[in-house]
This record gives sequence, structure tokens and C-alpha cells, in this order.
Amino acid sequence: MRQKEVIGQSIRNSKSARPRTITYVPIDEYDFKSIVPSDKKKYKIKKIAVMIVAMILVMSCCIYAGVSYYYSYHFFFGTTINGIDSSNKTAYEVEKEIAGKKDNYAIQVRSRMQDPQIITGKDIDYQYVSSGAVLKLLKAQKPYKWIKSFFEKSNYMLQEDAVFSREKLQEQVRSLNCAQKENQIAPENAYVSFNNSEFTIVPETEGNELNTKEAYQMISGAIDNEAAEVDLESDPKAYKKADVTRDSAELQDIVNAYNNLAKANITYTFGDEMVTLDGNTIKDWLQFDEKGQLLQDDGAFRQHVVDYVAQLAADHDTVGTERQFQTTSGRTVYVYGSAYGWKIDQDGEVTQLMQEIQSGTQTTREPVYSMRANAHGINDLGDTYIEVDLTEQYMWYYQNGNIIFQSDIVSGLPSDPDRKTPPGIFTLYSKNSPDVLRGAMTANGTYSYEQPVTYWMPFNGNIGFHDADWQPAIFWRRQVSYRWFSWMHKSSTRKCRTALQSYSIRCSDSMFLLIGYMKMDRQEPASNMVYGSCLCAAKQDFIEKLLLFSVKCGNENYNKMRTICTEKGKM
Repeated sequence: MRQKEVIGQSIRNSKSARPRTITYVPIDEYDFKSIVPSDKKKYKIKKIAVMIVAMILVMSCCIYAGVSYYYSYHFFFGTTINGIDSSNKTAYEVEKEIAGKKDNYAIQVRSRMQDPQIITGKDIDYQYVSSGAVLKLLKAQKPYKWIKSFFEKSNYMLQEDAVFSREKLQEQVRSLNCAQKENQIAPENAYVSFNNSEFTIVPETEGNELNTKEAYQMISGAIDNEAAEVDLESDPKAYKKADVTRDSAELQDIVNAYNNLAKANITYTFGDEMVTLDGNTIKDWLQFDEKGQLLQDDGAFRQHVVDYVAQLAADHDTVGTERQFQTTSGRTVYVYGSAYGWKIDQDGEVTQLMQEIQSGTQTTREPVYSMRANAHGINDLGDTYIEVDLTEQYMWYYQNGNIIFQSDIVSGLPSDPDRKTPPGIFTLYSKNSPDVLRGAMTANGTYSYEQPVTYWMPFNGNIGFHDADWQPAIFWRRQVSYRWFSWMHKSSTRKCRTALQSYSIRCSDSMFLLIGYMKMDRQEPASNMVYGSCLCAAKQDFIEKLLLFSVKCGNENYNKMRTICTEKGKM
């Protein structure tokens, strides 16, 4: 380049860094062309540019490689592990943060009928234990793909292993309020009660009696899963249950059975009188505790039924009671008959009544009788009966109030309880023809006596009417009576008739005594013992009267009769 000259000023080199006044010199076209680079310069420029690009590439590769190396030990940008932002963090740093969360771990325990309680990690030595999963995840990361992480987010969930003291957890569980006996209410079984006129099932009561072992298992499992809370009620096994619930088929059967019981209505008829047993009374026979729970006691219930039937019998049985009765002869007597009247079969009635109550039967009926009378009411004799008069040794059979049969009789031996004829009013059990009368069975299997009869009509157990041609007293009943009274009235002494009247000899044994007396008066020694035995069956005071009477009448057999009676223990 040629040296330029500047008017009024020469160019000189100056070493001063201080800027001087710059003078701009106009450049003409010729001068401009002189500064356009040549081809050589263009090449140089290109070379420089290539070098710059190469340098940039090299630097970029270095930077890429460096960043890749960095991410071989760090997680990519945008990485989240278990909710922790792990961007550009090492595995150690991430695990340290995870461990930090464990330090603050706590679990809330909810329980039935108690306020929630907290068990902290410190209470049970809760701490994080690395499983190597974070480091493994880091190693699985491809470092050279770090650029991609700026455009894609990564979220990972890894299992966080932790350990705690099982012994301390057990202590914590045992110390919970819900585990204390004073805070627990035992469950109660469902039961049957009577409400609003019907039997119903009262549901069971859950209570809050804790199954401590099961509660520990629940809490331990929740801690293993890092749960923030656990509700013990969520597991039915955590609390003790009632043995009997409202769904019990057995309870339902009881309800059905006792509702049938309450529906039972049994109306007893006693002639015009009615007595009703209904559910209100039956319910009172059942037992309930203070809560209204039905206490099943079949024995006690049956006893109430037995007592009820016994009261029915006491109120309506007439067997063995005294009745006022006007005899055919016109006398008014009081009849006491143990073999006549109404008598409830209490065992049979109890059995039937129990069945009807249990099935809820509604019925109107008579009770089960073992003996029946002719009518109900004060006079249950009715108008169909047999009248036996031992004084007269006579019987009448009334049917519908009319005498359809009457006859003389010879009553049984008063000295034999099994053969003694009771006076009174009776009904016939049956009419048999022929039959055999038998005494008591002896040790060798035979009977004390066996007597065939043509007719047998029982009316009082083994006592009844029958033909007895073998009885001489049948003849004497017809003959002696007249002779006796004739003899009495023809007596030479008036005091005999007076004595007879004063002693008023009238009782069930009178005819036997009279017949015995006549036998002895007629000097029939063979008959003295027989009729003396009949005599001695009478009461002692009566014997004394009759013997005294015989003395006054001049009977010579007084001593014989007295001796016989003394030997038999009657005197």
C-alpha cells in the first residue's frame, strides 16, 4: 500500500495510547478497489471459519461428553422418585431424602368408641433401610440421553424398605386406650324378647372388646405399607363378636315357636261355665331377665302348665266331695262318694295342653277326664244314676229322672275293704254277662277266690252288682226282716221296743247285725260264727249298743257274741 500524504500533516508513528484527532481522508474508487481481498485471502478466511466450526464441534462434544459423564452419577433433569424431585441428584442424595421422610413417620390408629391415637416412628425405632433400588435405577439410566430429559419427565415409584422394633410396637398396641379392659365393653348376644304383644329378636350388641393380637397384625401391616392411618373397625376380626346374631336361624325358630304360643287360646267348658287360657296368661309363665331377654326353661314352663291344670282340677273336680241328696225314701242325706263325680285326668290334660300351646291352637273343648259325672253344677248327680241304700238293703236305678229298675240287694262284707259295699249314688261302668269275680292274686299265681256270675255291673272300681244265689242272706233279706220286726213288736216287755227306739240302730251294718241276731236267737249254732263275724265288723260303740239291747230283750247268746267280738279285737 502506498504511502498517503495528508495535506498540512504528515503521518508519523506514535506509541502513545492516547487517541488523537482522527482525520478522515476521502477514498476514491481507485483506492477502494485496492482493498478487495484477493483469492488468497478468501481461502484464509474459509480456513479460519472451518477451524472455528471445528472448535465449536469439539467443544460441543466435550460439553456433551462431560454432561453425559455427569449424568452417569446423577439423575436426569425432571426425574421424580417416590414423590421426591430427584433432578441432578445422586442416588445417595435421593436416599437421604427418603430416609428423612422416615424420621417423621407416624401412623394414626382409629378404634371403635375411642378417640384416635398416634404411634410415631420414634416410638418403634422406625428407620429407612436402603435396598439398592435407587442406585440400581440410576445405573439403568442412559447418560447420553440427557438431552431428552429436558423434554420428557420421568416418575418412578420404588419400594421404600424400613425396619422397626416389633417388640416396641407390641408395647405401643397394648398401651392404646382401646386395648384397656376398663375401656372395653363385651359384645352381647342377640336374644328373644316380648314387645308390643309379640316375640321379636333384639339384635346383638357389638361392644368394643379388642382382639389385641389381631389389632397388632393390622397395625404392623399398615406400617409395613407406610400407611398414614389404620382403622381397626375395617377388619371384623379385630373385635370380639357376639356368639349369637340377629340372623341366627335358631333364634328365628324360637320367635316363631313362641309367637305360636302367644296365639294359643284354649277355652274349657264346664257345663255352662267357661274358662279361657290365652296368650296373655301363657306369656306370664315365661321367664325374662332384667333386660327383657327370654330365658328358656322348658321345665319351669311345664311346671306352670301342671299347676294350671291342678288348679282347674281343684276348682272343678267333684269326686270325693259331699253332696246333698234326697233319697227315694224321702230323706235328705249328704252323699260322699269317692267313686263318683268329675275328675280331670291331670297327666293327660297336661300332655294335651302342652301340645296345643306349642302349636298355637285355638279351640273350645272339655278337659281330659278320668271320671265323669252326669251333670255339671252344684248337684252333678243329674237324673240318671243308681241309688244304693245299705240301711234298707235296696237299690234304685233312675234314668232321666224316672225309676226304671229297683231291687233288694245283699251288700258285701263290711269286714273286707275289697268287698264292702259303699252307700251312695253311682253310675254303671259297664254291663257284662257272664263274668268271673276274682279276689287278690296269691304268691303262687292263683286267686284267693274265683266265682262265676251270670251278671256283673261294676259301679265303684271292683265293686258292682251281680247275682249271688250262693248267699243265704238273699233269703233272709226277704224273710228275716218281717220276722225280726214282728218279733220285736210281739215282745212281752215294752222296754225292748223303747230300747230299739232310743238306740236308733240305723247304719250300713244294721241288716247284718239284725240277721246275725236272729240267727243266734233262733238257736242256729252253725251260723253264729258267720254272722258273729259280720257283727264284729261294726264299730265298737254300735256293738255295745246292740249287745246291751239284746240283754234287755232277754237274749241268751249275749256271752257268745261278746266272746266272739273280744277274740276279734272289737271289744
